[in-house]
Amino acid sequence: MRKLIVSAAAAALLASGSIASAAVKHTTGTVKTYDSTAMSLVLDDGSTFTLPKTFKDPGLKAGEKVRVSWDMSGKNKVAESVKIVK
Repeated sequence: MRKLIVSAAAAALLASGSIASAAVKHTTGTVKTYDSTAMSLVLDDGSTFTLPKTFKDPGLKAGEKVRVSWDMSGKNKVAESVKIVK
């Protein structure tokens, strides 16, 4: 019985760690380049994001300050949303 409880606790701990690492992250910065053909966005700090095919351009241009909500997909940062901030 004790082994079962320890195993269940270990499994719960591992599961909670993977859920926490899957949380959406947020970055604020200034647009360096936006390429609608390549579906990519680069900020002035060098952060590069891949944009989904469903991305709707809110009027991005170089010099625009934005807030990017993103998550990792393999080695790529994939933007879930990009909003222009004032």
